[in-house]
Amino acid sequence: MQARDSLLLSIESATRVMSVAVLDGETLLAEITTFDERVHSERLLPAVDQLLRVADLSLDEIEVFAVSVGPGSFTGLRIGLATVKGLALGSDRLVAAVPTLAALTVAAAGAVGPVAALLDARRDEVYAACLEGPGDLWTPRIADAVFTAEDLAAALPRPCTVVVGEGAGEVATAAAERAGDGMVLLPAALGRARAFHTGLLGVRLLARGEGQRSEDLVPRYVRRAEAEVRRTGERFEKPAR
Repeated sequence: MQARDSLLLSIESATRVMSVAVLDGETLLAEITTFDERVHSERLLPAVDQLLRVADLSLDEIEVFAVSVGPGSFTGLRIGLATVKGLALGSDRLVAAVPTLAALTVAAAGAVGPVAALLDARRDEVYAACLEGPGDLWTPRIADAVFTAEDLAAALPRPCTVVVGEGAGEVATAAAERAGDGMVLLPAALGRARAFHTGLLGVRLLARGEGQRSEDLVPRYVRRAEAEVRRTGERFEKPAR
């Protein structure tokens, strides 16, 4: 009988997409992804329950977790992290804290060269990161930051495949026009968040020994909330080390 890899429950709630998945190693066992106007707090735990029923698993059989930690929706990130902390409560199961933008680049599997991922940051700006290749957590070309279309076009290496995340279309299109032939835009639907992609990177982080205790999880907002801007006088968080 073939040995089984660790069962991992993955949660992606950084955007309007709410997605949960169970993986056996890098093999997807089940996934539920929804895109509607209800807040994640209303549907995330019911989706986890449904997912486990579909996969014929109990929560006790889940050995590790992965969760998208941002940047993205402040509320969505808090709900996702709080849910994982609740699910892992009272156990020593590790959690992979997966950068949201890195997970989005997995949609560009097969692309050669640098891959960027974008998410709507409002105010005609996007959260963006550029990795050496799709899903590459080892060699970031541009760390998570906030960009205007002009700044993004100037910062991205050439050539670069851009995975357009939720709501980033107008800024991405403007950046592509400024960059000329240096950028290729994938269809917006391909750039939507998926728990499967978050889980894949979670598996790889855990294999590198980078799992965390659930109580140590913190969101990566990049841009500070307005109250924090007023308190600190700083618009952005300090870059992650």
